[in-house]
Amino acid sequence: MMKGILQFSHYLIEEAVNKGDTVIDATCGNGNDTVFLSKVVGENGHVFGFDIQEQAILNTQGKLALHKIKNATIIKDSHSNAIHHLTVDQLTSLGGSIFNLGYLPGSDKGIVTKSETTILAIEGILTHLKENGIVVLVVYHGHAGGDVEKRNIMEYANHLDQKQYSVLYYGFINQKNNPPFIIAIEKKTR
Repeated sequence: MMKGILQFSHYLIEEAVNKGDTVIDATCGNGNDTVFLSKVVGENGHVFGFDIQEQAILNTQGKLALHKIKNATIIKDSHSNAIHHLTVDQLTSLGGSIFNLGYLPGSDKGIVTKSETTILAIEGILTHLKENGIVVLVVYHGHAGGDVEKRNIMEYANHLDQKQYSVLYYGFINQKNNPPFIIAIEKKTR
């Protein structure tokens, strides 16, 4: 059976990230990926979650409290600043990151991710990402400005050096209404 988009994004993270790693949830949203990442890295790992919306921060903090999760730090800031919130030790153990691009479900659809800040975030994360680490982008593009973000992210990923990174595209092409897709970037072993 083919895995759905969210299921496959989690599968990729589980394959690349190790217990004890540091990981980044670049778009906290409702906290589901933050909870998932917390379980993947275990009690000796750490999750840093970022979002620019107060509602996303509150949603995520509530979900962490509900699940009694202690290995996560939630920060109200753009994912483009993510690496500036981590210590050197945390940066050297950076095993992965996940992005859900678009808007926070159930909130203001005018507040959306932008390719400019997302690309800055990806570049910063890739600089510090461990070998065989992964950045997974779930690209929701069925909103105003979504086509521009999709095009810019695809162009950026397409031009990553194949000697340093493997880039995967995963999506369903026969679905209507701008179905989401995945871009996954794995840092190769040197």
